[in-house]
Amino acid sequence: MSAAAPPPPLGPASSPGAAPPQETVPPPEAASSTGPADPRRWLALVAVALSVLVISFDMTILNVALPTLAAQLRATTGQQQWIVDSYTVVFAAVMLPAGLLGDRIGRRRTLTVGLALFGLASAVGMLTDSPGTLIAARAGMGLAGALVMPMSMAVIPGLFPAAEQRRATAILATSLAAGAPLGPLIGGFLLQHFWWGSVFAINVPLTAIGIAACVLLLPETRNPAAPRMDLPGTLLAAAGLGALTYGIIQGADQGWTDPLVLGTLVGSVPALTALVLLSRRRRDPMLDLTLLADRTFRWSSVAATLISLVLFGAFFVLPLYFQSVLGTDALGSGLRLMPMMLGLMVAAKLTDRLVDRIGARAVITLGLALLGGALLFGSRTGATDGYGRAAAWLTVLGLGMGLSLITAQASALVTLPPARAGVGSGLLQTLRQVGGAIGIAAFGSLLAGAYRGALDTNGLPAEAAHRAGKSVVAADAIARSAGRPALSASAHAAYVHGMTVVLLVAGLVALLSAVLVATRMPARDTGAPASTGDHG
Repeated sequence: MSAAAPPPPLGPASSPGAAPPQETVPPPEAASSTGPADPRRWLALVAVALSVLVISFDMTILNVALPTLAAQLRATTGQQQWIVDSYTVVFAAVMLPAGLLGDRIGRRRTLTVGLALFGLASAVGMLTDSPGTLIAARAGMGLAGALVMPMSMAVIPGLFPAAEQRRATAILATSLAAGAPLGPLIGGFLLQHFWWGSVFAINVPLTAIGIAACVLLLPETRNPAAPRMDLPGTLLAAAGLGALTYGIIQGADQGWTDPLVLGTLVGSVPALTALVLLSRRRRDPMLDLTLLADRTFRWSSVAATLISLVLFGAFFVLPLYFQSVLGTDALGSGLRLMPMMLGLMVAAKLTDRLVDRIGARAVITLGLALLGGALLFGSRTGATDGYGRAAAWLTVLGLGMGLSLITAQASALVTLPPARAGVGSGLLQTLRQVGGAIGIAAFGSLLAGAYRGALDTNGLPAEAAHRAGKSVVAADAIARSAGRPALSASAHAAYVHGMTVVLLVAGLVALLSAVLVATRMPARDTGAPASTGDHG
């Protein structure tokens, strides 16, 4: 990140009707806006950033590892779906209560427990020879990730004075964003040199390092006024968010009229409605909707959610394009995403000084505009185009992702009063997770429909035509076994057509999001985050 002076920090989100949190004296090692900053704070931030990076790249590492481990474990299609979805569903369902838990019992403690659970679940996944056990391990990793993600951001007010909090939050947001392109690269490298369990084995030493660093370097912070865990609210959040996420993801695969999909989506509505009504009656709720009264937090959260939705359009279509159409292996697919990392690194260097000079709203708008432009350029890809076009727009995509996502998350989180840092971070990450799930479902359905509509299956038996219409991988397999290269060529062209439709829609959504942020988000950040309510 740039060493330029950070911008004026933001003010706290208002919380009408809530009693002010008790003010307690922080320990000597905890930073405050008035006391001396901990000299080890940047080392501590590196430890937290490592923890976030491990959780983040694990979300995408299965994009390249799933075919290999499914073959080794003889997993059915349904089991493969659950290997992926169990992580996402549990992650979304537990995020809100995890934020409240950290505020109450201590953020360092919750963070280290989450890392330990993540390492343990990874070890189980590494050693298993059963799809069912792997699904359970992935669910455990989702639970652990839900403990780590909000706490990683919530520890910042206890480490850094107000003037440094935006920069520190931006560094963590960079680590979170970097995980998406790193996952396929790390997964491809490990699969090329080791067995499939290595994609889980790598988490064990990394989480051990993160635990040791957090214990040695992080001060403990908590909100002494935080309420006890809200059991009804926790159950409603887990049921509502879990059902909503599951229904959205499964809808893209099984169809929106499937009884199970309809049941979970419809069932999520009363649960989430009851959660909102219950939260509005409580003075210090788990789902603190009063945080959204702050316009900067509200529109930064909206921007981060829309960015997550848009980015899943690109992440969803690219690995299969590289492997099935361009013919790369798993490692080659990961390497071809590296221009995105280049753009992201440039954005990480520029974000601080740009926000300081032109404000967060302008930087987020610029980033979304670059995202939209990159995706629209990618939507012009032809069936005979090579990698050059993809490398160009991926670089711009990484730049836009960095400017918009890093700034949006930092702008949202520095508005939070430290006493509600865990709950507020949990709310932000929950919104992002739901946005990502909607992106997977919407773009998955769009890709499948466009691919089937463009695929030429004339002359194929009905059953083979049906299988070929399911995916380009299946069409390639049928083409090889039947000796029909024309089918393979048609499948590749149909997939590129479907991909360009997805990128076109994602690009338009990004541009509309840029207009929304430019017209609705406050132009300049003012104020400073509250510093009361926590203690070590």
